Amino acid sequence: MYNGGKIITGLIIFALIITAPFWLNIGQADEPPEISLDTPVINQLSEKECIESAEFMRSQHPQLLNDWRDQVVREGKTVYTSSSGKEYQISLDNTCLQCHSNRSEFCDACHAYTSVDPYCWDCHGGGIAK
Repeated sequence: MYNGGKIITGLIIFALIITAPFWLNIGQADEPPEISLDTPVINQLSEKECIESAEFMRSQHPQLLNDWRDQVVREGKTVYTSSSGKEYQISLDNTCLQCHSNRSEFCDACHAYTSVDPYCWDCHGGGIAK
């Protein structure tokens, strides 16, 4: 190995370049977005509650929406019974977006923060502003 010093130097430089984004961002956490619940429908509600708890919706809404999609398309089920026993229509447009009509301030803020590009909007939410 006649060029060992050059190879090792090259590998070190390569490793530094590849890991530079991690080193440069240490301690620079992004602040989570402020979610706006200021919509006409939510403001008119006497009891401001979603179909499930806020914690559940923050962590499990993607799975809930996927389950809803499968239940409607594959099983023909159109009613969701929440953990509180209330029944809701299984519909992104007619259930979720009735209250959360501020897509850019509610949905898109978190999706942009987490770098998620859901394909829900390919078919749903045509009546609300982006």
